Amino acid sequence: MNRRTLFRSLAATLGLGTVGGTVAACVADRRNPYYQGPVSDHFDGTRFFNPNGAAPRGFRDLLRWRFGDPPAKWPDKVPLADPARPAARVEDMTVTMVGHASLLIQMQGVNILTDPVWSERASPLSFAGPKRVVAPGIPFDALPPIDHVLLSHNHYDHLDLDTLKRLKAVHDPHVVTPLGNDTILAPTGLRCRAMDWAEQARLGPLGVECVPSHHWSARGAGDRSMALWGGFLLRGAVGALLFIGDTGFDGGRPYRDLPGRSGPIRAALLPIGAYDPRWFMAEQHQNPDEAVQGLKLCGAAYGIGHHWGTIQLTNEAREAPARALELALARHRLAQDRFRALRPGEARAIPPI
Repeated sequence: MNRRTLFRSLAATLGLGTVGGTVAACVADRRNPYYQGPVSDHFDGTRFFNPNGAAPRGFRDLLRWRFGDPPAKWPDKVPLADPARPAARVEDMTVTMVGHASLLIQMQGVNILTDPVWSERASPLSFAGPKRVVAPGIPFDALPPIDHVLLSHNHYDHLDLDTLKRLKAVHDPHVVTPLGNDTILAPTGLRCRAMDWAEQARLGPLGVECVPSHHWSARGAGDRSMALWGGFLLRGAVGALLFIGDTGFDGGRPYRDLPGRSGPIRAALLPIGAYDPRWFMAEQHQNPDEAVQGLKLCGAAYGIGHHWGTIQLTNEAREAPARALELALARHRLAQDRFRALRPGEARAIPPI
């Protein structure tokens, strides 16, 4: 495969899009194909944005990154040590890692998948683009009944239409996602609830709130930031759980207000990978030290690190996020068991607070 094809696929995966063989950050003044709604403090009538935050970088910076220091070499394949076969239901709180940002949350008898990706590639192309190096930690046919899907944003490593169609055919789950992504999901036939930041809904015995994260969105050329991104806060009798699919640390703003809004958070599922080089990634992808700071700011009792070790998107080595997380916990004087980087197939029953 030639370098041009690979470059175009990576650019699309990262939400920079391609136009006529060249990468484009956006197409000015294009009507939003996903969402029409009132102007707000994070929507200008066409595009969503991070209030007082940083916009994603453009084509020139992408070129500087891709033709700068080479990325660390990842293995082509990593064996899956022990595929998980979860229980049908869990009455307390257990989280199982599938891979990247895909996790199974079993909480108070409800089964929820986050950003489900079972495909081989996180790419608009079936034959090119970032490819998983380890199989999903839960074989698709070993999934318990899936009631709901939390879908954080529309980048290809988080919104995988092929997987969502498979879930529709077998489980017919209900999807909760930020504004605009429901339009992208329409061809799947899935039932979908689109939410703005701070909006709340019910998932059976659980409450869910869409909370701000510092990121962006795009599926290709011209649609940058036309669908919203965010995290989710689940609340139930067994406690609260936070899931953030992707975020920059943004001075701690994704975390600071959460303790007063939710009560004690029992578990926070936070991204720890895709952070190098920092000059390019820092504004949109937190690193493990920032994830630990976020854990402290939101007051979560336990953390689970995801968004690492499955698909190479950036320069760091495959094991670097897990090692950096251990060092960050020591630096912040937190017990190693408080925040773990789960590997595919690994499950954690969240201890009570």
